[in-house]
Amino acid sequence: MAKSRSTAETKAAKAEAKAARKAASKQRRSQLWQAFQMQRKEDKRLLPYMIGAFVLIVGASVAAGVIVGGFTAYMLIPLGVVLGALVAFIIFGRRAQKSVYRKAEGQTGAAAWALDNLRGKWRVTPGVAATGHFDAVHRVIGRPGVIFVAEGSPTRVKPLLAQEKKRTARLVGDVPIYDVIVGNGEGEVPLSKLERHLTKLPANITVKQMDSLESKLTALGTRMGPAAMPKGPLPAQAKMKGVQRTVRRR
Repeated sequence: MAKSRSTAETKAAKAEAKAARKAASKQRRSQLWQAFQMQRKEDKRLLPYMIGAFVLIVGASVAAGVIVGGFTAYMLIPLGVVLGALVAFIIFGRRAQKSVYRKAEGQTGAAAWALDNLRGKWRVTPGVAATGHFDAVHRVIGRPGVIFVAEGSPTRVKPLLAQEKKRTARLVGDVPIYDVIVGNGEGEVPLSKLERHLTKLPANITVKQMDSLESKLTALGTRMGPAAMPKGPLPAQAKMKGVQRTVRRR
């Protein structure tokens, strides 16, 4: 009896997990479709580029199939359709990403948002130092070492960067420390190129060393704390006076 009940519970759990996967998959498709519709309305070149890439690749595969002939021709056509759809999807993803970064550019909290969306093994601590004007320094731990990413007025964030690098250098020893200012000025890194800039830095430490560094720097604490920073890019015209007063009180 107990065995029968256990089997029934296992089947129920499997059915529930399957239903959850289906629901999650459906939600992802819905979100993707909504994103596509929004991007299509804003980006008039999106559909022509996607359709053009799809038709070009399928046409090339059909032409190759005609030249080769035989059974290979029948294989190249579906392969071309799949490849064309994949390239079209990549084009959509790239143009949507550029659109998102373009909208976030120059907004308060944009760099912190971009760092939170980094792909790979990065340990991000937003707002380790900040001013009442939302100039901020964020700390990133990765294979290159410790990276401080600043956003805001360069004249205000440079002293913050110097202070944080000095505090951190006492704990990390020979681990390399990098600093980046996000912006479009000379010597600055545009928001859309921030992830590429970080991934191009050399790998100087191991993942185990990253874990050790994270523990040490967490104990070091922050000057403002993550709560002082917005959770994502704020609208450029948002009223910031009340929020700035809150930050100054911290």
